[in-house]
Amino acid sequence: MIAFLRNLLRAAVCVVLVLPLAACFRAPETALRIGTNVWIGSEPLYLARDLGRFEAGTVQLVEYPSASEVLRAYRNQAIDGMVISLDELFGLAADGYDPRIILVVDVSHGADVVVGRNGMRTMRDLKGKSVAVESSALGAFVLSRALALNDMQASDVNIVHLESNEQPAAFEKGQVDAAVTFDPYRAQFLAAGAKTLFDSTQIPGEIVDLLAVRASVIDKQPNAVQALLRGWFDAIDYMQRDPKDAARRMGVRQQTSGEQFLAAQQGLHVPSRDENLRMLGGASPDLAVTGRRLMTLMVDAKLLRSNIDIERVLAPGPLASLGR
Repeated sequence: MIAFLRNLLRAAVCVVLVLPLAACFRAPETALRIGTNVWIGSEPLYLARDLGRFEAGTVQLVEYPSASEVLRAYRNQAIDGMVISLDELFGLAADGYDPRIILVVDVSHGADVVVGRNGMRTMRDLKGKSVAVESSALGAFVLSRALALNDMQASDVNIVHLESNEQPAAFEKGQVDAAVTFDPYRAQFLAAGAKTLFDSTQIPGEIVDLLAVRASVIDKQPNAVQALLRGWFDAIDYMQRDPKDAARRMGVRQQTSGEQFLAAQQGLHVPSRDENLRMLGGASPDLAVTGRRLMTLMVDAKLLRSNIDIERVLAPGPLASLGR
């Protein structure tokens, strides 16, 4: 009996000692699932994967045919983060999906366009015509800004909701007269004889693409977030060291030549790490300033149902702690 009690006491002591130690060990991180659509601005992520910067158990890239499907996947919790435009992120935040911006991927400077049939020269030529627009917020925002800057309204055109990958075929079949688009689809429209009627150089700083994750991810998967950011900047460094090979690799996925990919990139500005820190952090983040202006435009155009606290969605911490 005494021996039994002694063994029982030993077991109890072991439990008391082991439990605090078990609490110190964090559950292993799962792979971070990042959703993208077919867009040249997302390609550095795939270049990073091609260069072996992402381990499958740390970062997994999931490509969808359109931005609308990326948003749907995020809402359904099929992915942990995504490449998304600022206006689309506002919509998710307003609906309570709690996204956090960890990186500014690019700023559009001519990459987003409205194209129309050969013979059209200005946005005013679209009056009464059918315009293909993706159902995500970005397409509607670009069209609303293009119309407003030409003293037009949405009622002046016939909007046809089509996913970005469906638009070129509809244009060639004569089902639509114009489209809100971007590369690589813009190149398909131009090859079919379309003319550019509007581009994002006319709304500087308003179209910003971001890398965003769920708020919970930053605490639960910090190593994966760091690996994601490190891979991004490794790819950007490679693009600067060997632009032709980088463009060749990225062009294969976009089904364009390296030369075409480099030409399309001219419509984007890719912020450096220091630029990103100024845009996301500090006493007055640059993105908060431009974001409030964008938010006002969206609310006025009824593309956003309410304002959000933009500082709340900025998450400069992971980037600030990233080793140089």
